[in-house]
Amino acid sequence: MSCSCPNSSCSTPDCETALFPGEGAPQLVGIARLRTLGSAIADGHQVEYFTLPARSILNRCTVARMPFQWTINPYRGCEFACKYCYARYTHEFMELRDPEQFEHKIYVKQNAAPGHASFERFADPAIGALLRRDLKRVKPGEQIALGTATDPFQPAERRYGVTRAILEEFARHRGLDIGIVTKSNLVLRDIDVLRAIAQHNQLFVNLTITTLDTRLARILEPRAPRPDLRLDAVRKLTGAGVPAGVICAPVVPGITDAPRDLDALVKATRAAGGQYIFANALFLKPSSAAIFLPWLEKEFPHLVENYRERFGSKAFLSDAYRKRLSSLMAALRKKHGFTSRLHPQ
Repeated sequence: MSCSCPNSSCSTPDCETALFPGEGAPQLVGIARLRTLGSAIADGHQVEYFTLPARSILNRCTVARMPFQWTINPYRGCEFACKYCYARYTHEFMELRDPEQFEHKIYVKQNAAPGHASFERFADPAIGALLRRDLKRVKPGEQIALGTATDPFQPAERRYGVTRAILEEFARHRGLDIGIVTKSNLVLRDIDVLRAIAQHNQLFVNLTITTLDTRLARILEPRAPRPDLRLDAVRKLTGAGVPAGVICAPVVPGITDAPRDLDALVKATRAAGGQYIFANALFLKPSSAAIFLPWLEKEFPHLVENYRERFGSKAFLSDAYRKRLSSLMAALRKKHGFTSRLHPQ
């Protein structure tokens, strides 16, 4: 089982993984077994919430092309239901094979002891204790990415505060290198603790924005906050002294990759005080394609054949496409006055 990193095929097991010997076959192991030890804690609109016992909070990522060495995902699954989401495959580790379950069954990490569900208070202190222990493994200069396979500020965070508990623990440390990735303006709730973290650690808060078109965003990312709210979050974070910028990822061929649209996004990021913007092209794991391609056929049927040619049996777009995108973004950053291409998590 692999680390939950974007684009990754890490060989290092997830930190939650443990074998549970027992009689009978087949036996669930690792995080699939841990899932069965959790309990249902709430229902939302077409969403179920469950506890997930966690033996550790920090996951090692060993893929060389990733710019970070450690990942943290406070939840498994994400309610935003983005049609292109690469992380749907992570539910397969829990033997949940229907890719739609990723957005309907949300697992909330908790203390490793089965039955421990201390969600009465806003931020579970047991989560902070697990992270405090894990951070002893982090060497100077190693980067920690929060939110690589699930949004740490999705609606579940309003209920359970796992991300808040993690941030409060980060604020007790010095010399860490931390990147946060989110689509949610709920991040503004935690400006106080983010400022405290930034005083003694290197911190980047990355708002993912794929398009400025609200109508398009609504069908592409059905339950995520509007793009203007995310830009407003960038504005307020940088205004409060918290380093922040924009990730335009994924760039979706024929839908969000028009030069004029990317130009408008780079311009808007600059106007909002974003310190950087970078972009990554769409890639489609099988679990992602199972959701994205039927959506494409419904919303953009004229592009279906184009996608068949572009992807075929591959998950990634061609090197030529990615190089063109990189060159275009470099030119747009220069045009709009970005002095450097900071590349945080």
